[in-house]
Amino acid sequence: MTRGHFSDQLIWRQPLLGEVSRVPEALRDWLLDSGSLTRRLQQLSDRQLRVEVLNQSVQLPRFSERRALAMAPRQVALIREVLLFGRGEPWVYARSVIPLQTLTGRLRKLRHLDNRPLGALLFSDPSMSREPLEWVCIPACNRQALNPKLPAYDQPIWGRRSVFKLSAKPLLVCEIFLPDFKPKKHKKYD
Repeated sequence: MTRGHFSDQLIWRQPLLGEVSRVPEALRDWLLDSGSLTRRLQQLSDRQLRVEVLNQSVQLPRFSERRALAMAPRQVALIREVLLFGRGEPWVYARSVIPLQTLTGRLRKLRHLDNRPLGALLFSDPSMSREPLEWVCIPACNRQALNPKLPAYDQPIWGRRSVFKLSAKPLLVCEIFLPDFKPKKHKKYD
């Protein structure tokens, strides 16, 4: 990953009613849903959801990530980047930022997720709370700045992020919907 910190140039914002109309109709429900994305993707893919780890290492988070997590300027975190494949297609790029202080006690297990989805663990934890969602639109020309291993795309892509807390310990999860993700319109899952 280059140190250009492109994502710090992205404008993450909480969805406002008037701005939601800019989001492609098929993605609106997905971007705004506060439930488990993993569970919805598993249902949409007929349980053919696969996680491919692109990178997992201790790094300095990007400025916007540190700010979202109220981290000190030089504080490092475990950063995990994955692709979620549905029916063999790359549907979602996810980047999780987990401060090292979060990775203590019973949450040490977050270091060893391997190819398991983080969302399944988050939504099964009774202590989990979630802050409001933020969303972003990323222009087509900026794929390489997110992660050079992402598939090429020639259209704007949309993403969301939010801070989760497990036992009051924070972590940030960012999910970017890739062009191969073609959800069924208006199908709501429990």
